[in-house]
Amino acid sequence: MRRFLFLLTLLLLPLAAPAQEATQPDTTISVENSAQQDAAIAVRIREIIHQLDGYENVAVYVSDGIVTLRGTTLDAATAAALTGLAARVEGVVAIENEVTETTDVVERLTPAVERLWARVAQTIAFLPLLMVAIFAGLLVIWAGFLIARMKNPWDRIAPNAFIADIYRQLVRLFFMVLGVVLALDLLNLTALLSTILGAAGIAGLAIGFAVRDTVENFIASIMLSMRQPFRPKDLVEIEGDTGHVIRLTSRATILLSLDGNHIRIPNSKVFSARIVNYTRNDERRFTFTLGVDANADIAEAQEIILAALKELPYLLQSPGPSTWVEEVGDSNITITAAGWVKQHETGLFMARGEAIRLAKARLEEAGITLPEPTYRLITDSTIRPAPARSATDDESDTEGVAPVVAMAVHAEDMQELQRIVDAERAETAHDDLLTREAPQE
Repeated sequence: MRRFLFLLTLLLLPLAAPAQEATQPDTTISVENSAQQDAAIAVRIREIIHQLDGYENVAVYVSDGIVTLRGTTLDAATAAALTGLAARVEGVVAIENEVTETTDVVERLTPAVERLWARVAQTIAFLPLLMVAIFAGLLVIWAGFLIARMKNPWDRIAPNAFIADIYRQLVRLFFMVLGVVLALDLLNLTALLSTILGAAGIAGLAIGFAVRDTVENFIASIMLSMRQPFRPKDLVEIEGDTGHVIRLTSRATILLSLDGNHIRIPNSKVFSARIVNYTRNDERRFTFTLGVDANADIAEAQEIILAALKELPYLLQSPGPSTWVEEVGDSNITITAAGWVKQHETGLFMARGEAIRLAKARLEEAGITLPEPTYRLITDSTIRPAPARSATDDESDTEGVAPVVAMAVHAEDMQELQRIVDAERAETAHDDLLTREAPQE
């Protein structure tokens, strides 16, 4: 047991020695000793600690320059500070700090209650200045909102309503920041502004990464509203989606497809997409292909198709219809025909269908067939050739058949779609960024 205590003492001595050296005075010890000097040291230390809070229960004793401190304080840190304070007094040789932390409940609660009441009194005294600062900040913010609500000059300098709203938001934000800065300046808390701005910058960066797609759509909406690639009700194709433009919102472009379905395309994709506007030009061309027999006269077939197209009253004379040979296949020759219509007066798809019907009928009347796919089947049975058809048989087949007449084609289906688009736009006019005139690309 003695060996254990001896080893423990050896281990603790190196740890205690630096603390003793750090807290004890390092001045030269005088050879002479004086009772008057000890009394002066004690008086001086008592005067010092009596001027400080928390040392009311501390007693000071000095003998031969050795200062002994006894009593209690509210916390250990306050007691430890006494050693450094006493070491600064001239003539002190060594210090024995026996001050401990008090456990008396009343002594520990009294300072806390006093501090609480002091803070309450300070807050009450600070309230008038706080109210003035809040009132001044709110007054500036109210003035900013009042200016932002004005129609002029924002509606006059902005190209459209969406950009005008952005200007108003920027004005509100500027006056809000100005009001906060004014309130902090009146409270002498401008140093807090840098902390607020730093925290706002970090939060803004995090939010920016989180809502990157939303911000991208918002910026694209601004660009699209300033330089509009299409107008309301235009028939457009955007990355393979075709439909009439219903509205442009701050996030997406809404189309009504030809089948009556809603198509929502994010503005970030619309801004960078390939856009085909079919409504910009009233004249529009349609094309179709017909395959004729490989033994047929190609020039005659082209003339027949061209004559059939000219029978249609809704086709334009300039530019007029045209035909050309597209390709020569294994069993047929493909001829492409094209015609122009005014799409705002004539339904394009109906016109194309009627043109195909009439051209096919004229080719069959001229004896030019549209061959079906040919397959060769090899079997063991003997294949008997089909009997040849004579010209009289062809004539007898055509007897009693009514002549083919071109039908009138109107843009009624397109007008129905336009009616649906008008109804949709009337319901959501407040969300549309295409309501005002803007430069068109």
